[in-house]
Amino acid sequence: MAKWTPRHEAPEPLEGPVVATVTGGTILWFVLFLVQLPFYGWFDDHGHTWWLWTCLAGGGLGLIGIWYVRKRDAAIKRAAAAAPDPTATPSAQ
Repeated sequence: MAKWTPRHEAPEPLEGPVVATVTGGTILWFVLFLVQLPFYGWFDDHGHTWWLWTCLAGGGLGLIGIWYVRKRDAAIKRAAAAAPDPTATPSAQ
């Protein structure tokens, strides 16, 4: 017996302040790294230094993410500006 799965179109993706969200997340990763840095000795003694390096890696990857979403946002705006206006009516000749 085959499992029945409905076939319908996927919803439109949610667009929001993507650049601000990624920038905020990147800042958060760097802040977490800086807050944990004074406790490096404790983390090292307990074998948890990966917590610091995870935060630093998250911040570094976030910088790549900021670059990516800014380029994406600019490309979307360029495409929208180049597209013909769908609400315009054709002129009668």
